[in-house]
Amino acid sequence: MRFWSVVTALLLPLSTLAVFADEAYQVDYHHALLGIPREDNTFVHIPIASTKAALIYTLSEKNIVGAVNPKDGSIVWRQQLRTGSTAKALLRASADGDNIVVTGVDGQAAAWQASDGRLIWSHEFEGTIGDVQFLELAQDGSTTGAKDVLLLYQGANTVVERRDADTGTLKWQLVDASGDKPYKLGLTGTTVHLVALHGAMLGGYKVKVTNIDAVTGQKTDQHIVSDSDLLSSDDILFVGAGTAAPIVAWTEKSFKTVKVNLLGSKTVVNLAVDKKGEEIQRIQLHAPRTINALPHFLVQYTSTDSHWADVYHIEIAKGTIEKAYSLPKLAGQGVFATSTSDANVYFTRISQGALTVTSSTSHGIIERYMLQQIVPTVFGETKPVFSVAEVMTRPDGRVAVRAALLLSTGDWALLLNGELAWSRPEVLTLADSAVFTMPAQEERLAKELAIEEHASMRAAYVHRLKRHIAELKGFPSWLSQQPAKIVDSVMGRSLSKKADKFGFNRRVIVSTYNGRLVALDTGNDGQIAWNRPVPEFTLGDKPARLEAPSPGLLRVKTAKGNWILDLTGNVLRADETSKEQAQSGTRISYDMVDGQLQGFLGEDKKSSIWTFRPAAGERILSVTPRPSEDPVAQIGIVLGDRRVLYKYLNPNLALIMSANDAASTLTATLIDSVSGNVLHEAKHTSVDISHPVAAVLSENWLAYTYTLRAGPLTPSRGHILVSSHLFESASPNDRGALGASKNYSSLMPQIADPGTPYILSQSFHIPEEVSSLAVSHTRQGITSRMLMAVLPDSDSIVGIPVLLLDPRRPVGRDPNSQEQMEGLSRYAPFLDFNPHWYLNHKREVVGIEKVLASPAVLESTSLVFAYGTDVFGTRVTPSMSFDVLGKDFNKLQMLATVAALFVAVLFVAPLVKRKQINMRWAL
Repeated sequence: MRFWSVVTALLLPLSTLAVFADEAYQVDYHHALLGIPREDNTFVHIPIASTKAALIYTLSEKNIVGAVNPKDGSIVWRQQLRTGSTAKALLRASADGDNIVVTGVDGQAAAWQASDGRLIWSHEFEGTIGDVQFLELAQDGSTTGAKDVLLLYQGANTVVERRDADTGTLKWQLVDASGDKPYKLGLTGTTVHLVALHGAMLGGYKVKVTNIDAVTGQKTDQHIVSDSDLLSSDDILFVGAGTAAPIVAWTEKSFKTVKVNLLGSKTVVNLAVDKKGEEIQRIQLHAPRTINALPHFLVQYTSTDSHWADVYHIEIAKGTIEKAYSLPKLAGQGVFATSTSDANVYFTRISQGALTVTSSTSHGIIERYMLQQIVPTVFGETKPVFSVAEVMTRPDGRVAVRAALLLSTGDWALLLNGELAWSRPEVLTLADSAVFTMPAQEERLAKELAIEEHASMRAAYVHRLKRHIAELKGFPSWLSQQPAKIVDSVMGRSLSKKADKFGFNRRVIVSTYNGRLVALDTGNDGQIAWNRPVPEFTLGDKPARLEAPSPGLLRVKTAKGNWILDLTGNVLRADETSKEQAQSGTRISYDMVDGQLQGFLGEDKKSSIWTFRPAAGERILSVTPRPSEDPVAQIGIVLGDRRVLYKYLNPNLALIMSANDAASTLTATLIDSVSGNVLHEAKHTSVDISHPVAAVLSENWLAYTYTLRAGPLTPSRGHILVSSHLFESASPNDRGALGASKNYSSLMPQIADPGTPYILSQSFHIPEEVSSLAVSHTRQGITSRMLMAVLPDSDSIVGIPVLLLDPRRPVGRDPNSQEQMEGLSRYAPFLDFNPHWYLNHKREVVGIEKVLASPAVLESTSLVFAYGTDVFGTRVTPSMSFDVLGKDFNKLQMLATVAALFVAVLFVAPLVKRKQINMRWAL
């Protein structure tokens, strides 16, 4: 008995290997992303002076800090900071050659090695960090020596600290209890300037500057520098810290003047704004971020359909600011980037159709590059959002420029001398939903086969004969491709990118929060096929919902209407089908209304037919329906004694997860979404509601995960996976209450439906937290299911064989012979994740939120697409590839064997015939 248990346990993992060594990096693809870069936290920096190799650093809207190689756009390193934070995030670097960057998010400041992203130190503060700056100051007060970090944060009071950049050790601290609203820190020589907003008597704010001795941390002076009120901190344009422009600049709502104060003085210079007959929407100030550059800066003016700029020079000794020249007004949106080479300052301008470089000392254009479409796969209007640039002087006196540009489409691209070097689809980090589509040729074949299936035998034969004759038109082309295919097949080279007879090369369409539709070609390493706007989308609208109604088509559903697109991104027509379905009132839907789940007759959601109210004190966390396409190959489980345990198969099931935060309880409720009847309920205590709760529902089983917290009833804290299977009856060969029914409809159930399922449940301790669950899907449902779990702590996706989660596994004993025949093993309370189950193998998939599965043409294979921050796709075979030859199949040996047998037959046949003749003559 024990021998067979061991054999069963050994065979189970082998039958569900997620990834083979020769499949890694072949059947999967991965987009390692950072998120939409933040303008104030993106810059070019040289981490190691000896290499002179610069990297592009950014802190994205996903609160991911990282470095990108400007040569190819690959990520050198990245670190996830606090997720879900809406506070201001900060990223700062010191002078080129210093191998350190510092971040600040919420109340956490951290220092990282700029070259590889290793953590140097981290510190938590009782408040929110408002600014981070580097200070080059030795103990004697000179501006040379080790770098220190200045931190500004606000809790009960405003606090400014100076800490050692290498260790994070506190050197001094200044507490400001004035109640002013801190904004940023400025630096001039040995003085730290705290720029804050001081509340005015009649409302609004005034700019207040507090001077602090950088050596001792003592306050030396404070004064109000603005003579008029500001509405908010958005009116402040720039605060100089560690730059050649030690200024604080602000403007007013009317945009008539830009006011500049040289830090360290009380003088305010008014810079007149030439509106050029336009209504200005935004003013920006661009200045070099190095202290050794010329004290020049640029003021950019942007209207609805044009932009222009003025360049100013600062005479620090005289305390004056003079306008040097103006850059002309150009149509469309444009961006400016500031860069330095030695002490020279350059302004790179990117506008519609051109990239120009201008020196800060003269208005003449020193380099111009004409631009075509920046990213070829992008449809529609593309506007630049912001740019960072690096300008280098060539030996011939000309300059080379590379500019990293964020586009309004969400693409982050680098232009090298006006040519596209690379682009990163950071828009995918804004993904809201996704759908697999089918190519159009499969629809044509399906229609032809359907015609033959419903025709008479003679008509079907004639139709098929005509179809085959029509297919002969492509025979010469097909024949010319066969030699190369045969060679590739014999040599073991993959044909997946050349042919798609197995349905692997599908397109995934992603809908994003910023109104984009992005198509990924799964058969071409997940490359972007096209990126287009959602029809009639405006910022603030809800993301579009996607459907694949038929092969070759995509339905886009928005609040303003529905559209049908082909798989090349072209809009074919407006779609009225869904509107007609909503008006017909035959479809039952459900949605959240005031914290309750209500069922509606029709998609217009006007008439409620049932309501699910959570228990007092509970709130609904999630509602998980059974997938609309969930084929089932067997309606029952064949037991070892050949009896059948019938599955409870109800397409209208929905799993509701609700929680009580005060009582730390979690409730799982299974309902019939047509009648609203509660079929099952399970309550769990001592649950840590602050951790994610994931759930999935498929076929006749459900699973969900949660986290226990330590308490009197739960001495050990851990992560729990619950698996429940639904059956029509507890007894084999018994259909339960439905057995006596002549007919039953899941679409129109009775009010007092007797079909309550019999449920078996079992729980498992798992080693990691799970943030999302999904299940694999195949074409006919014959292949075993695989439960896919997202592990945020290890940035992984693991595929768990559903057989291991069967609650019928014997508890406290070894399985008997009949249970062994069913593949059941002894129940173990701890479910460890086999290393072979990890779908992403060596890849780190960061921030995955949802996993999507779709069947391939092969019954053994399910296509997987995961998205969130990163995008990852692969193929899984839960029951192995039983319907296709593997790569390890020796085709050369097979051909050699067939050839040898053929030759043997040619030589042996005459010998046998001669022997038979001789035997007859001998008689």
